[in-house]
Amino acid sequence: MTDKEQKHLTDFGFKKVPEEEKAEHVKEVFNEVAPRYDLMNDILSFGLHRMWKHAAIHKADIKESMKVLDIAGGTGDISLLIEKKIGPSGEVWLTDINLEMLKIGERRLREAGHVPYVAECDAEALPCPSNYFDVVIVSYGLRNMTHKDRALAEMLRVCKPGGKVIVLEFSKPAAWMKPFYDFYSFHVMPFLASKIAGNAENYRYLAESIRMHPDQQTLAKIMSSVGFSKVEWENFTFGITALHIGYKN
Repeated sequence: MTDKEQKHLTDFGFKKVPEEEKAEHVKEVFNEVAPRYDLMNDILSFGLHRMWKHAAIHKADIKESMKVLDIAGGTGDISLLIEKKIGPSGEVWLTDINLEMLKIGERRLREAGHVPYVAECDAEALPCPSNYFDVVIVSYGLRNMTHKDRALAEMLRVCKPGGKVIVLEFSKPAAWMKPFYDFYSFHVMPFLASKIAGNAENYRYLAESIRMHPDQQTLAKIMSSVGFSKVEWENFTFGITALHIGYKN
């Protein structure tokens, strides 16, 4: 393979695929996992993902009347938490590249009495005005994006001066945990997925995508490089998940 050809490849789990094809591969995965996505999250994380998401919302310091963008918001669990904070005078925009996930999220929000702004879109080209949102949040979605720097730059663009971008994502756990975490991710998780969701391969991809995602320090550097004035991060559960906050002057 030539250097020119190599430049146009990106990771899809441990595989390399043409950059222009990754988004479609990701859509296929989440189309298939959408019906049992929340159930599988509860089972595979032992419910910890809910604790991590509540912690992210707390750190975001979302207040009444704020405008908040939920990127890769899928089934709407983050948007529902946001709605409780912003009240009827605020706005939450729910976006996702995957229509099947988005349908579930929109339905859940409407069933809870909310009228959400919903958009099927790629996070690298957000259909949102610049300097509009007080808070932008992406929860367990950044690692699936083809060009993470471009997506982060878009989040910065739509964020108001004085606002913040919240990135909640799986990361690099403490060294002592790695053998146990790897065994669980590559053996237990696919086994459970095959029995409960009937699809081990998609959950094997999800485990691989976590390993290919930048570690805590690298992601902080990427966020700084696209223009955030300050970046902070902290680990949850020994680094299995990390929360990054980027501030915009």
